Amino acid sequence: MILRVVLFLAALGLAPAPVSAQYKSEHKMSLVVTEDTAWGRAANRFADAIKYRTQGRITIKNYFNSELFADKQTSEFHVLQQGRADFAIGSTINWSPHVKELNLFALPFLFPSYKAVDAVQAGEPGRRLFNHIEQKGVIPIAWGENGFRELTNSKRPIRRPDDLHGLKVRVVGVAIFVEIFQALGAEPVTLNWGQAQAAFREGHVDAQENPIALIVPYRIWAHHRHVTLWRYAIDPVILSVSARTWATFSREDQSAIRKLGEEIMAEQKKESREGLDGLFLNNLQRLYGMETVQLSPIEIKAFRDKTRPVYGKWAEEIGADLVRSVEKILESVK
Repeated sequence: MILRVVLFLAALGLAPAPVSAQYKSEHKMSLVVTEDTAWGRAANRFADAIKYRTQGRITIKNYFNSELFADKQTSEFHVLQQGRADFAIGSTINWSPHVKELNLFALPFLFPSYKAVDAVQAGEPGRRLFNHIEQKGVIPIAWGENGFRELTNSKRPIRRPDDLHGLKVRVVGVAIFVEIFQALGAEPVTLNWGQAQAAFREGHVDAQENPIALIVPYRIWAHHRHVTLWRYAIDPVILSVSARTWATFSREDQSAIRKLGEEIMAEQKKESREGLDGLFLNNLQRLYGMETVQLSPIEIKAFRDKTRPVYGKWAEEIGADLVRSVEKILESVK
């Protein structure tokens, strides 16, 4: 691991920085996921690289599985604001109750592709979102990726909105997700992720929506046989630092954190997207016995039409000008 970090930093042209500051002995990094995920692995690479780059002045300990906020995943941003966590790689979904503009990524069926997501993040809307986060006492460093959110369930294939009627679907405790599934005729159940996994095992909840990369590490395949690919929402993650912690770092170390963070999260985004094509889906079927439904554009339109009232309501809540600027970018992205 040390050798990989040294080679990584050499490729970036970053030698260890001279000693110029003393900081607290441990900085805490918050993550809602396990270590065995693309963003969990990125957190480990980041901690190792920062320790090497600063000659041990900045040491980061990663706290996985929502450990710093007792599985109350939507409270992570508040923990970061308060400085009880120094760093986080956090989901825009979990942070949206505190930064309403981040609900942009949950607008149903807004983003058609990863290329579209990248264009928005790299453009003026992405910069505006980072400004909103910084105004709340958190310094965003770089975008990462959890992925498009798909649907799994234990009951039946989902091809039409009517197929969702009566299904109990676990959603994160964020209002827009509740309203989307209500519009589709399902029964949304708001549970934190730890509670949700127990509900799947016990059969109390029929379905859940998450990126398919989480199916294997969280053993969703053991409870849900059916997967529907519909890309109804996207879940970016953001590497960030508490503003309270950021103020303690020298400008030199702030620069190192930014550069390393941007490079590592670019790799994280790439890793999270790789392998989610036919090979991964074939493995879900061959190794785990899951049945996959990939919706056509015509089939997706039926779901989009059902959720347009939710889209319209939340576009106003997020900010009509922000949403319009995103829609304009998407019109030019093929």
